[in-house]
Order: sequence, then C-alpha cells, then structure tokens
Amino acid sequence: MRQRWEPMHTAKVFVETNFRHCRGALLAGSVVRGQETATSDLDIVVFDETLMSSYRESMIFYGWPIEVFVYNLSSYKEFFEKDRKAAKPSMPRMVSEGIVLKDSGIMESIQQEAKALLEAGPEAWSSDTIRTKRYFITDVLDDLRGSDDRKERLFCVNTLSDLVSEFILRTEQKWIGSSKWVIRSLEAHDHELAVRFVEAFEHFYRTDETAHIIEFVESVLEPYGGRLFDGFSIGKAEAERKTEKL
Repeated sequence: MRQRWEPMHTAKVFVETNFRHCRGALLAGSVVRGQETATSDLDIVVFDETLMSSYRESMIFYGWPIEVFVYNLSSYKEFFEKDRKAAKPSMPRMVSEGIVLKDSGIMESIQQEAKALLEAGPEAWSSDTIRTKRYFITDVLDDLRGSDDRKERLFCVNTLSDLVSEFILRTEQKWIGSSKWVIRSLEAHDHELAVRFVEAFEHFYRTDETAHIIEFVESVLEPYGGRLFDGFSIGKAEAERKTEKL
C-alpha cells in the first residue's frame, strides 16, 4: 500500500492526473476546516467546461479516499439551487470554504456566488408550513407519550430528533443538515439550545425516561402556539372551493 501524502499535495496531483484540462478545482470538506478524522476523505470539486452534465465519483488515490464532484460551468448552478430549496447547502458550503487547487480565472466568482447564497439563508417558512410542522411534531410526541414499548419509543425519539431540529432551524431561517451536520447547524445557531437538545435526548437513551424530551419539545413549540391537534386540517379549504364551483 502506498504511503499517504498530505491532503493538499494529494489533491493537486489528483486534479493534474485526472482533470488536466479543467478550468478550476478546489479542495473542500473536513480537512479544510481542520476537522478531519481517521476516516475522513478528500472532497474535491472540479469545473470542466467540456462536460455535458455533472457527476460524482468515489475512489482511492495514494491511500486517500476521494469524493470528486465534477461540474461544467453552468451545471453547478442547478445543484446550488437544489441545495437552497432543500435548505441543506452541502455544495455551496464546499465551494465557499474550499481551497483553490487550480484556477483559470473562474473560481473567485463561483466562490462569491456560493458565499452569497449561504449568507442569504434558506427560504422562510410560511405560517401554514409552521402550523403543519407543529401538527406532525405533536403527532409523534403523542405516540411517544402513549407507548410503553421501548422499541417503539426509540423510533419515536429518532423521528422527533429530525423533526424538532428542522423546526428549530427553519423557523429561524437557518440552514439545516444531515447526520453530523444536524448538531453542527444547531450549535452554529444557538450553542446553549443545542446543549439542551442533546441533554434531553441523551437522558432518554440512558434512562428510557421521556419527560425531558417532552418538556424540551414543548418548549420549542410554545413560541409558535404550542402543540397542535384540534382544528388542524390539510386540503379542506381547497376541497371546499372545488365543491362550491360544482
């Protein structure tokens, strides 16, 4: 097995070997942020104007697992927009924080585009969306309170973790994330709240007691009207309008 080079050198050699004629490339991810672990890979973003479409590929190069994201000079915009709509800006974040490996005069504007998108934040939730999210969180909360089966409670709690973290961030027009980016996003938004979040859920996993989670979730919902069940409906107004036209 070949000895691993340091990340920056590996990334430069990788681009020169595999994308010699690309217009631009950058190294992103945990190694750039100083958060790399023993299992970290190298995230490399490449801009190649000769391609008709984008692709993503994983490989091992000189001992490093590499994920390469390859775009032409317009297709990356589609991924920026997709991430913006999902409120999970993985690609804009990689581009904005990346270290340039190669540049023919395009990287500054693309990175500025990514930074502007991140600074603008995701689209604000409407009052109807917040109301709907309150209802579904309440629904899972009631399932948790009513269950005496440890297995069921585990999955209720897991679902609540996703729903409530999303609710906290999106009601404040903040970006969300998946996996490790859930807690990173929460901590970036409100470190104290993130600590309370983790403590409430850890308490359940240690003791099987649900009171801390229920109290925490209700405190999150309270500024927006609290739990919601009575009077909630989806599609009723539209159904009534269609009926009136008959």
